[in-house]
Formats: sequence, C-alpha cells, structure tokens
Amino acid sequence: MKAISYRRYGGPEVLEYGDRPDPRVGPDKVLVEVRAAAVNPVDWKAQAGYLDTIFDTVFPVIPGWDVSGVVVQPGVSVPEFAVGDEVMGYVREDVLCHGTFAEYVAAPVRTLARKPRNLGFEEAAALPLAGLTAYQVLHRALRVRSGDTVLVHAASGAVGSMTVQIARHLGARVIGASRDEGQDRVRELGAEPVPYGDGFRERVRELAPHGVDAALDTVGGQVLKDSAALLAPEGRLASIADGEVLTMGGHYFWVRPDPADLAALAGLAEQGVLTVRVAKSFPLEQAADAQRANMEGGLHGKVVVTVGRAR
Repeated sequence: MKAISYRRYGGPEVLEYGDRPDPRVGPDKVLVEVRAAAVNPVDWKAQAGYLDTIFDTVFPVIPGWDVSGVVVQPGVSVPEFAVGDEVMGYVREDVLCHGTFAEYVAAPVRTLARKPRNLGFEEAAALPLAGLTAYQVLHRALRVRSGDTVLVHAASGAVGSMTVQIARHLGARVIGASRDEGQDRVRELGAEPVPYGDGFRERVRELAPHGVDAALDTVGGQVLKDSAALLAPEGRLASIADGEVLTMGGHYFWVRPDPADLAALAGLAEQGVLTVRVAKSFPLEQAADAQRANMEGGLHGKVVVTVGRAR
C-alpha cells in the first residue's frame, strides 16, 4: 500500500511517501480502506520525539490517529462491523508505528464507530480526536450540567469549537475565549466571545461576576492561571495542555479511544448538534504540506489528508 512514514524524529521534512507493507488484521482489528485522515498537533509532536517518554516507537512510523473510511475486512472476533460499513475512528495504540496516513489501516475495534450519515469522509475524519476530547472532558472531568457557566479557551479552534457546541447542547452558558480573528466564529457557535489580551480577566468577570462553574484550558501557562483565578468557589478546572493544573486541584486530561463515546458523537452530528469544519485538504502524498498548515495555525477548521476515492 501507499503510505506516509518517517524513519527518524523530525519535522515535516522527514515524511516520506512510498510503499509500506499491507497491515495484518488481528482477531480484534478491522481493516479499513482509508478515505481521509485528519492532522492533529499531537501527530507532529510525536514525530518530533516529544512523546518519547510515553510511547514506544517502532520505525518506520506511519503517523496519524484520526481516520474515516470503509471496512474491507473485520477480524475474526469482530461482529460489530461488516464489509462495506463506513466508519470513523480515533486509532491510537500504545506503540507509535501503524497510523492512519495510509491507504489502509488495521484499527482495533475499540477505536471505531460508524460514520455519521450526514458527514462526508473529510468531515468525519476531522471529528474523532477533537470531538472525543471535548465530549469526555465535559462529561468526565468537568461534569457540566444544565445551567452551568463554562469558560472555554481557544474556543474557535478544533477542540474548543467542539467543546462549545457540546456544552451548549448540555444546557450550559458558554464564554468563549479566542483571539480577535476568532470572535465571529465563537459567536456563531453560540458562545459569548471574549478576546485575549490586557484586561482579559476583567472582561470575563463582567460576564460572570461570581466566577465560572467550569473552565477548560487548551493552551497552558498564563491561560491556565487565568482560568483558575476565574473559577467560582466550587468551580471545576481541567487542562489538556498543562500538567500544572494538578497543583491547582484540577484535572489533567488525556482523551482515550471509546467506541460508545464515539458513537454518541456520531449521533450528535446526525442530529445537527455538532458541525465540523474542514479548513484545508491535501492529497496523501502532500501530507508534509498538510502538517505545515496545521503547525502554522490560524485556521478555523481542521486540516485533512485525502486518500483514494475521497479526493
């Protein structure tokens, strides 16, 4: 099969397009013909070696965790899917080796769910990691309920925009922090926009004088400190970017594959609760350019690589 891979740690320049062995389909895996795979910051951070203390790495590595595609072959112990099923997945395993930037991926069944019927393959590939992060942090770490006031950072970004939409669906009031250029997007999603910069805390306090019930930090550093300072007395705090949140009594949250949560996301997408925006797409052989686009930032939407018939 054709795939993107890297043989050493580095930036986009280490990515190679070429032939790799077809994946083997274990009993609990599903062979998926990839139609699209989304680029996430964790892809290029892992590729740079930043996660070397967390994951074993077997070179050459095919990057990518997000995927959408069509089932080609279910494993012998997988009754959940049949040939021809359209699926999406957050295909994260415990070893960096076999990712989704390829024509085929053998995905553990625990990482997959059926693709929302109303989403194309590009949109579906952009949903799993960001959507699961938002869904799980709201339900498990922040325990958001109807009537809560929730502060969401980088609210126009991938995770932030998903968090805003799901929190609104849960009945929460959402204050969305973003750069100036993201304010319209935040408002469009149903949150009350607040720009970063001098006076940020004061602007949030004008909207929530008694503090916010929950805050999600997606940036770290000063943003995390601001979040802690803006909490109500019993407010809940979570960060996906800065482990220092643990010293503040909050949760340091890592998303995990979960088929039930992924199916719930698919349901929200089919109900029109969740919308997914793709900012740019690139063919598989131009994955290095797709990665550069993701690294540069400033896009209100996901970067996706397309494979085969998704183009």
